Amino acid sequence: MKPYNKKLILENGKEFYGYGFGADKTAINEIVFNTSMVGYQEIMSDPSYTDQMVCMTYPLIGNYGICDEDFETRVPTMGGFIVREYNDLPSNFRYTKTLSEVLDEYDIPGISGVDTRMITRIIRDEGSQKVMICDADMTFEKAYKMLISYKIPTDMVSRVSCKKRWYSRTPNHKYDVVAIDCGIKMNIVRKLNEKGCNVTVVPYNITAEEILSMKPDGLFLSNGPGNPEDVTEVIEVVKKLKGKLPIFGICLGHQMICLALGAKTFKMKFGHRGGNHPVKNLKTGKLEITSQNHSYAVDTATLAGTELEMTHINLLDNTAEGVESKENKLFSVQYHPESAPGPQDSEYLFDEFINLMDKEAKSNA
Repeated sequence: MKPYNKKLILENGKEFYGYGFGADKTAINEIVFNTSMVGYQEIMSDPSYTDQMVCMTYPLIGNYGICDEDFETRVPTMGGFIVREYNDLPSNFRYTKTLSEVLDEYDIPGISGVDTRMITRIIRDEGSQKVMICDADMTFEKAYKMLISYKIPTDMVSRVSCKKRWYSRTPNHKYDVVAIDCGIKMNIVRKLNEKGCNVTVVPYNITAEEILSMKPDGLFLSNGPGNPEDVTEVIEVVKKLKGKLPIFGICLGHQMICLALGAKTFKMKFGHRGGNHPVKNLKTGKLEITSQNHSYAVDTATLAGTELEMTHINLLDNTAEGVESKENKLFSVQYHPESAPGPQDSEYLFDEFINLMDKEAKSNA
């Protein structure tokens, strides 16, 4: 057996030795786990994983390579990848690069050969914590001192948001949507295009006045990394624009909508990440299998007294998965209806946004 060249150190002091792939660097981030069986490229390129290392519970990663068309962002910002077995010889007619080559290109480290089952149990029992990937020969004392003194940044949204507006158009469009980019996934833009929307993607710090000057039919709030309470700019936009035009939020967008209307959020023990979370639609009684990726959730107790009504609930822990306010022309969900790859149970939510814009257009006619 070849000697280990990398190791993983958790904040609780546990060490795991393995083999490096991707960027050859030392890195410190928050560790989380993901239960998806496929979709490691979409996970790697999801901006919501900024400053996070992801431990994959599925044991084999890399076996179908990386495909140019499947990125969720142009510049991946994930902190690192932790896998049981890494395959560097993909079998897929679409692949253009290996996962390791892409990680190296974007300066993202990976480690394989570690016990991902034990790591996942630690996260479930003790909660998310800081983690470090470093060379196997670095002393524990030196590495652990670096790990403990490191402070997780709080400026993730400002780093992943676009710096200037950009456009994604579709032929014979019916609606114009402004999408605030807090770390938007490309498949959200694709879904809006498919539904007949021209999309103008704008930076997170845009003002309500600038949005209104574009005369959009609707406003979309994207997913993104970090604590929603840190994104005060978007929360203020929602406060000013609620009731003035249809608003739809996903993930971080859901949390910011709830904060703007008076609810509270909290950091979860280890969050929801994966493509297999059961959610009940309280309006229809139907069960949806959903794709999720978030560390924070809306405190359901604080929804009472606001103008928000809960529309979806997580059947695993009873957290709020969806809300709406008809008088304010807005709704949001915590999970990802655009999931790719993943369950397609919730794609109807994009149609609800279209219907909301259509209703608003008819009322203004």
